[in-house]
Amino acid sequence: MRARQLSRSLNERNVVGWNSAETEGVVKSAGRVLRILELFDVLRREAPVYEVSDLLDLPQSSTSVLLRSMVVMGYLQFNPKTRAFSPTTRVALLGNWVNGAMISDGLLMRLLQRVNARTNQAVVVAVRNQIWSEYIHIVQSTNPVRLFVVKGSRRPLIRSGTGLMLLADLPDSDIKRIAMRTNAEAGEGQPRDCIQTLMEQVAEVRSLGWASTFDTITKGGGMIAMRLPQVNNEEQLVVGVPGLSDNLRENRDTYLAVLREETARYIEWRRSHEVIEAEGCA
Repeated sequence: MRARQLSRSLNERNVVGWNSAETEGVVKSAGRVLRILELFDVLRREAPVYEVSDLLDLPQSSTSVLLRSMVVMGYLQFNPKTRAFSPTTRVALLGNWVNGAMISDGLLMRLLQRVNARTNQAVVVAVRNQIWSEYIHIVQSTNPVRLFVVKGSRRPLIRSGTGLMLLADLPDSDIKRIAMRTNAEAGEGQPRDCIQTLMEQVAEVRSLGWASTFDTITKGGGMIAMRLPQVNNEEQLVVGVPGLSDNLRENRDTYLAVLREETARYIEWRRSHEVIEAEGCA
């Protein structure tokens, strides 16, 4: 996805966290279909072929074929008046059975919305994807001057606030392997990280129970992150507050207090939900 074009499409000045490069090692057509669905999730409106093609940096002819194939499959609908495409309800229902109490029952969304309301900052949920921290859900900041963080953004585990928080649960040997792979795959002009420094950072995160990074990936931007306690062996999630570095530094203690309080409230919701479900099955 091209950042400058996306900024225009969203009418946002500071869009961060996406690029138009296709992921290596992925079947091209399958990857493009998923990227199209992710694009609609970012735009949250219908879009014509030329806009999808431009934002994803794909040939317009093949984009048109993919979009029409997705219409036939029932995942997109076509508006003949505007000649634009949009997702169907079928897309919204995909995967709603996964982590039911967390996702479909709205408990995780409630947590994110409460943190967002109390801080006026964006809130992200991140998971580990190989050597990356990937943002799987975002509630955008309500501040007039903000960073618009694109859902699906990936950040190196070894260089991001959410990444350091995810690394903290791993054995040191795994962390070192991830660091060596990240450094080996870094392109020309990209930084290589000192593994000893990284291990010191991880040790500090383990001690504190939270992580923060400033200006490591986005100039003028940062992240404060905290682990979401796992329930019933669910996937490890990290909740983070991204934003402008100066604001995060100034309000760090306040944002950390909000994250702690709302995370504790979320765990109570989960426990209450489980009790209700157990009583219903009795």
